[in-house]
Amino acid sequence: MPDKRALQSNNGGKVAQASIHVLNGPNLNLLGEREPEIYGTATLADVERACRQLCEAVGVQLEFSQTNNEAELVDQIQAARASAGIVINPAGCSYSVPVLDALKACSAPIVEVHISNIHARSEAWRAETLTTAAAIGVISGLGVEGYGLALQFLLKGGAGRNA
Repeated sequence: MPDKRALQSNNGGKVAQASIHVLNGPNLNLLGEREPEIYGTATLADVERACRQLCEAVGVQLEFSQTNNEAELVDQIQAARASAGIVINPAGCSYSVPVLDALKACSAPIVEVHISNIHARSEAWRAETLTTAAAIGVISGLGVEGYGLALQFLLKGGAGRNA
């Protein structure tokens, strides 16, 4: 059970309800349809449902979003920068300098998630993500279950600010 005090943000003397953001990059709206042999058959709606159940069980607000637009992902990161935590699957934006710079501006702890094992993929370039540099940790290759593991880590208080 998380210490809710560790997840609350102070807003001018008012304690706001803790919120964790789960941000998803390009093409994840096609999860369950696109390359199921790599990404599985679960949909992004399935992922959101599981994430909401975890957060609701401990009274933490969840902001869940997906975009196919790099600039919009940067805006979402900036909006989440002082939250209780960010779980991000940047997908194709994993190689984006603007996304990395937005993540580096966050005080929120960040856990990066990749559904497939990016280090075992046949395309070697997939393992060279830029965004990983801004994360406390990376979960790669555990399927959509990686989202739940990342949330559990953050709900337990995570590790302060990113290393």
